[in-house]
Amino acid sequence: MLGPIFSQALARLDKAAKYANIDAEALQKLKHPKACLEVSIPVRMDDGSLKIFTGYRVHHNDRRGPAKGGIRFHPGVTLDEVKSLAFWMSIKCAVVGIPFGGGKGGVIVDPKALSRMELERLSRGYIEQIASFIGPDTDIPAPDVYTNAMIMGWMMDEYSTIVRRLSPAVITGKPIPLGGSLGRDDATARGGFYCLKELEKKRQWNPRDIRVAIQGFGNAGQHIASLLHAEGYKIVAISDSKGGIYRKEGLDAPSIIHIKNSAKELQAVYCENSVCQVVDAERITNEELLELDVDILIPAALENVITEKNASNIKASVILELANGPVANEADSILEEKNILVIPDILANAGGVTVSYFEWVQNRAGYYWDLKTVHTKLHEIMVREFNYVYGLMEKHKVDMRTAAYVHALNRQAEAVTALGTHEYFANHVK
Repeated sequence: MLGPIFSQALARLDKAAKYANIDAEALQKLKHPKACLEVSIPVRMDDGSLKIFTGYRVHHNDRRGPAKGGIRFHPGVTLDEVKSLAFWMSIKCAVVGIPFGGGKGGVIVDPKALSRMELERLSRGYIEQIASFIGPDTDIPAPDVYTNAMIMGWMMDEYSTIVRRLSPAVITGKPIPLGGSLGRDDATARGGFYCLKELEKKRQWNPRDIRVAIQGFGNAGQHIASLLHAEGYKIVAISDSKGGIYRKEGLDAPSIIHIKNSAKELQAVYCENSVCQVVDAERITNEELLELDVDILIPAALENVITEKNASNIKASVILELANGPVANEADSILEEKNILVIPDILANAGGVTVSYFEWVQNRAGYYWDLKTVHTKLHEIMVREFNYVYGLMEKHKVDMRTAAYVHALNRQAEAVTALGTHEYFANHVK
């Protein structure tokens, strides 16, 4: 029985299929994950007790290349969610034209409740359980919610120990000294930033007139805030898991990032060198942030934050989906009726997997690029694919998400039909 999130994902697939040049068999294959693995991870806790954690890894489709996708540590992880995220990764890799299929993993855990040593044991234990399911030519994990470069380093090291050879290409998003790529830290946000810069050209914006609200102030949220602030965009609202701040006159993103990362607190501040001054700002909830009167809304946290219940209250003219699946399926039509342009996650946040691909290529070649090269290559891909999807949107008179799915389905169809479908075999029966 398919769960609700995965069902929503498939509904979007069906909506796009009528505009795509895809065989029915190819479409059918995309509706079923290739393999789902559930594992139990025993971890010896610091107090001597033993806890068993449940973990998942899903391969959605690997016709275009090895499975690729992050690993999230979160108490709300479910198999349905991991299936959906793996599906989106298949589509996302096809949208930007990189040779990967979709994969995803997760562990049901509150990582904030673990000590650093317990977190390392859990990370290594997860890899020990799924080692035969991953590999540089099979499935390449990466960081996701509440996992980071150090955790990826532990996982790569554990896998290398198991297979008895150094295998940096098995994991991406690693620390630079362990084979990580320059530019990976802000890649997700930078890819979305490049999309907004292309839209800026089309709509002839003056960035200083554009008000932005960002829900979620982790890695992606902080980096997009920094990039947009440097370009003159007015960041008026920011939130994290505890709530948000709003200031009509604008917020100083670099100062807030500094305080957030040092004091672990979201405050409206302005810093000059080491001196920071608190400025007046309104405290708001995450739900209130979504409904602010702004030009650009950037959900950069978890899925399904914009639903049929609040979609009619959204006032932004553009939504940039840096999170995976932040807009529920039922909300799409409401936003479309309101003429709100949604730059979908499968395009907007594809910078992360694109630079992960760069890291994998560098690991396999043993030759590493400078930051300028990474940025140049990422910019080329994001600009090309944004404009192609935008063109499909105008051609078919559909929303941008559907256009991105059409683009992905056309590429998926090419890979499937290359091995033959019913039409090919039926036409050659004697």
